[in-house]
Amino acid sequence: MKIVTIEEMRKIDAVCAEEMGITTDTLMENAGLAVAQQVREMLGEVQTMPILVLVGPGNNGGDGLVAARYLQEWGAYTTAYLALPRKADDPNLERARTKGVSILDASSDPELKLFGRTLGSARLVIDAALGTGRLRPLEGAVKEIMSRLQTERAARHDLTLLALDIPTGMDADTGVVDPATPCFDATVTLAYPKTGLFRFPGAARVGRLEVVDIGIPEQLAQHINRELLTPQWVAERLPPRPLDAHKGTFGRLLIVAGSRHYVGAAALAAEAAYRVGAGLVTIASPSSIYPILAATAVEATHLPLPEMAPGRLSSEAALAVEGEIERCSALLVGCGMGQYPQVQAFLERLLLHEPPKAMPTVVDADALNSLARIDEWWRSMEWPAILTPHPGEMARLTGESTSSIQGDRLESAREWASRWGKVVVLKGAFTVVAPPQGPVWVSPFANPALASAGTGDVLAGTIAGLLAQGVSLSEAAGCGVYIHGAAGEEARKEIGDVGVLARDLLSRLPKAISSLRAR
Repeated sequence: MKIVTIEEMRKIDAVCAEEMGITTDTLMENAGLAVAQQVREMLGEVQTMPILVLVGPGNNGGDGLVAARYLQEWGAYTTAYLALPRKADDPNLERARTKGVSILDASSDPELKLFGRTLGSARLVIDAALGTGRLRPLEGAVKEIMSRLQTERAARHDLTLLALDIPTGMDADTGVVDPATPCFDATVTLAYPKTGLFRFPGAARVGRLEVVDIGIPEQLAQHINRELLTPQWVAERLPPRPLDAHKGTFGRLLIVAGSRHYVGAAALAAEAAYRVGAGLVTIASPSSIYPILAATAVEATHLPLPEMAPGRLSSEAALAVEGEIERCSALLVGCGMGQYPQVQAFLERLLLHEPPKAMPTVVDADALNSLARIDEWWRSMEWPAILTPHPGEMARLTGESTSSIQGDRLESAREWASRWGKVVVLKGAFTVVAPPQGPVWVSPFANPALASAGTGDVLAGTIAGLLAQGVSLSEAAGCGVYIHGAAGEEARKEIGDVGVLARDLLSRLPKAISSLRAR
């Protein structure tokens, strides 16, 4: 599913009207009906439900009037409140009035008393005041209305707020948002999601995001190289599971991970790889922590590596790893390795030369921090690789500030993936997956429950487990990010935002895959 800017959406609308004969009125009718149907899906029966629709002067307000008309026809008690004036001869306004929608006008309600009474009895408020046009600070009646929505939503748990296309006061491109904009329970966006819906601080006001079809032909957006990861996209790329399979069918993953202080990282990554279907996993770790790992990661085989001190790899360990690589189909390196000089020397010997074979590799955590200390490391790294930095690691790799990286995550990941010639997975809320060429994918998940130690190791193991089964670099990254995010959402539903542990994700990974296959 494409993600569009304001200008791209305008051009698509123009082509619809000028070249395909799909008029604005047709799109508005489709949009309003789709939003009304989404309301009915979200809330169930709407008959006798008091619904307030906030209407602005543009197409967004027209969409809201169409939605109000359909909801009224389905038995709701619908009020359209004109937050800003509309043309007197507006056909959508007249049709809504004819169908029995109550019309109130802020220009005749100077102290917003009618608005306050209507809001006080409403079960649902649909915000169709301002759409995706140029952002400017909210003022006048619109600002007061949005402020009152904030207050009412905080006081009443039975009130649902729904934004039509994008919350009023939010920039559809940048995610910049006016302080008066409330937090919505859901946003129903039209045709394609907008870039600002995935950028903070505005993304925190969006609530659950639903995208509805309004009849725009898909080919009009084919040139856009931003996409939202969807269940269908992932399901189509999952590796097959033939009935006559054996463990060798599903690949062998080598994980180089762990150190004296980070024993659990290797175990989490190994189990994640098994949970997404890898057939064989070998953990290569410092020899002194091998007994602990052997007791924890019981399904894995183990390769104890030479140490320079207890729990710290020596640079000579690279030779042992190279000998094992010939038997493997994918490599994961970095989880919990520590940041000792010997780790950097080990990685230089392992990664910064021609690989023994074209081994698809995930480079994570401390391996990334070590690479960041090597000037122009990418010029010497010929391994086909996925890099999985969080924003701090990305800042160290690039020399940019974390705030700069976070300011435009999508473009930052795209730029550096192209420069390095590697797939970049920029972790965080709405994780970005950027191949060196082609579309950039954005995860639909932003989940504070995953903000705990070890969840990154689970993600690395998930991606590497898919690589081991023969999934391509970019698709393994995209599928792994989605599956990991879906498992996190399931954990959040069952446990809550607080207290989810990395190991809570492990049993939910195969459930997420089963759910995708069942679609």
